[in-house]
Amino acid sequence: MARLTKNDARLRRARRTRAKIRELRVPRLTVHRSGRHTYAQVILVDGKVVASVSTLQKEVAKGLSSLKNKEAAARVGTAVGEKAIAAGVKRVAFDRSGFAYMGRLRCLADAAREAGLEF
Repeated sequence: MARLTKNDARLRRARRTRAKIRELRVPRLTVHRSGRHTYAQVILVDGKVVASVSTLQKEVAKGLSSLKNKEAAARVGTAVGEKAIAAGVKRVAFDRSGFAYMGRLRCLADAAREAGLEF
């Protein structure tokens, strides 16, 4: 039996988490991180994206020393929280896309909570 690669294992965890979130029938705050950037979206149950923020956006990246650290992730979390609340979404489920809940993801989640999102 072939072993799963690291990315395959992460995607398997992500599928399992998304199946549970679908049962909840609430919008989800999905997060992705790459080696260079951090991305976050709020997606409604029907698949419509109501808020999308990443470190690629100039208003988020302005004034940051690096785009791949906790400070940048916190700024993404604050921005996505504000956009989601402006779109009328207050309660979400946190979809970490199979990544470990530590480091940049934890900072993003804490900042989104401080911005007013509930999860």
